[in-house]
Amino acid sequence: MCLAIPGRVVEWIERDGLFARARVEFGGVGRDVNMQCTPDADVDDFVLVHAGIAISRVDADEAARILEALAELQLDEMDEPQDGREAAPPTRR
Repeated sequence: MCLAIPGRVVEWIERDGLFARARVEFGGVGRDVNMQCTPDADVDDFVLVHAGIAISRVDADEAARILEALAELQLDEMDEPQDGREAAPPTRR
């Protein structure tokens, strides 16, 4: 499954060319993100980031809806079995 997470652009590092990148914040944690696909994003814009690449811009309302949906999933609880059995250990692929 692929998943893109919304983050807020806090600072442009390099705006031109293949190496366009910006500092993007995710819940208070900043990461350098490749911005080649979203060169028109400005500081304080929200972008969807997948595998370190901003793939599109989204407005603040959409970013909030996505983050709320992710919180509702409670991903850490998805590993718990629903029938009372013990959880199986994770497998490596």
